[in-house]
Amino acid sequence: QVQLVESGGGLVQAGGSLRLSCAASGSSFSINFMGWYRQAPGNQRELVALISRGGSTTYTDSVKGRFTISRDNAKNTVHLQMNSLKSEDTAVYYCNIRGVSEVYWGQGTQVTVSS
Repeated sequence: QVQLVESGGGLVQAGGSLRLSCAASGSSFSINFMGWYRQAPGNQRELVALISRGGSTTYTDSVKGRFTISRDNAKNTVHLQMNSLKSEDTAVYYCNIRGVSEVYWGQGTQVTVSS
């Protein structure tokens, strides 16, 4: 059974930094994409950053230059370094992994940025 364990969320002041981590276990398939999504109250879940198995990255415009996604294929882990955090980054952040047809989500970790 696939499990995604997230860590690193919390409360931080605007301008501060946080690092989110997600460890995937139990997958019998090749993880093609690993990513982070977020959902703020009243909003739809949105893609924050995505990284392919080969290391290609995609970011939503609002986090470009502030967030960095990275992954360790040997350990099936993905990280999101978040710098220069803003109040509008406040949301529940979800780890996501994708194979050819498989999609799995983490339980979510709260990130709160105080202004």
